[in-house]
Amino acid sequence: MVAFVSGILLEGQGRLVQNASVAATELIRQAILDGRLEPGSRLKEEELARELGISRTPVREALLMLQAEGLIETTPNRGAVVRTHDAADLIDLYQLRALLEGYAARQAATRVTSEEIELLRESCDRFDRIAGDDIRELVRENLWFHSAIHTASGSARLSSMVRRVVELPLVYKSYVWYSPDQKRISAHFHRQITNALSVRDADRAELVMREHIFEARDLLVANIREEPETS
Repeated sequence: MVAFVSGILLEGQGRLVQNASVAATELIRQAILDGRLEPGSRLKEEELARELGISRTPVREALLMLQAEGLIETTPNRGAVVRTHDAADLIDLYQLRALLEGYAARQAATRVTSEEIELLRESCDRFDRIAGDDIRELVRENLWFHSAIHTASGSARLSSMVRRVVELPLVYKSYVWYSPDQKRISAHFHRQITNALSVRDADRAELVMREHIFEARDLLVANIREEPETS
């Protein structure tokens, strides 16, 4: 079991002075998503409050929000921990992600502007230039690309729904297992999606997006199943 590690939430941040519960939620969420707090890590209110320089009340509110988002869970005698998922659960999440992101790509194809297409192409170029071992930057650029398509779809509700099923798999750091070939495949999918959007081909945009999501699913699930079980 991975214990809570003090001193990791405020990397590059100052003490929180306002909107404490909102800021605490975002800082803890980001620590989960980029792997500083791994699945199974305990989240102790007192330690979190001390590190963030705030009282326990906003920390408690932050943990409740993250529990509602599905990123953490609270169990008797253990308190709050970063949520874990088995392979079957992740397959279900990726199935939902493929449906939602495929639909987002279809909608974006009918609404995307020339300026948004250019920004997507620039994202593809940045992704190509990122070193294969710069995991955080790869994740950041990948999220930007997908988020830009969600925005182009024109549905704030869809963006909110997609965020929950996109971010949860990141808790498992699926990107850690990317080989150079797998990074190249992801880059190829991004360019194919952008090309489909640029010619307003909704059918192809949806199809390629779904294929992209399923390729990522297969990679993650295969590695999860190969990991030795821990008590």
